[in-house]
Amino acid sequence: MASVMGLLEERESAARAAVEELQAEADRVLAELAVAEGVLERRVIARVELAEALAAPAEEAALVVPGPREASAEAVKVPVTGSVVPRWHQAGTLQALAPEYRRIVELVESAEGDGAGMSAKELAARLGLELVPAKIEGVRSRAKRLVEREWLAASPSGRFTPRRPTATARAAAGTPDGGRGGGS
Repeated sequence: MASVMGLLEERESAARAAVEELQAEADRVLAELAVAEGVLERRVIARVELAEALAAPAEEAALVVPGPREASAEAVKVPVTGSVVPRWHQAGTLQALAPEYRRIVELVESAEGDGAGMSAKELAARLGLELVPAKIEGVRSRAKRLVEREWLAASPSGRFTPRRPTATARAAAGTPDGGRGGGS
């Protein structure tokens, strides 16, 4: 008859072997998952970039504004979906941005809370998009483009925050400087 302690040691060894085997399988699956996520991210970005590149030339529109003389007219470019995001500058307003970029800046600037900013997922939700990776990555790509062009700032954690007050934010606050300073 085997001792009770010997039986328990055998069972412990079998359980340890099963755990090690399952851990090895989990490590393999996690490695495959990381590779698959990388492929998905690259394909989402490529699709978004391609869609923007294809949309830009076809959708460039010009609004004709009559000049001082009716015979001469100037073409004023109106930002459209897929247009290039201009760099932010002191005189820049949100009207220089295409509608989807303008909406992202407005959402980030109007975000309530502790100033931690908004994640791409929160932006996608507020934009009314379906919360699937492709939509979230599209929003993240646009927000990162706004960060590159200095319309927004990004925290190390990947949250997007207002970079500088824009004309819309100042107007919404009802003050020329966005409600900052000027106190007694």
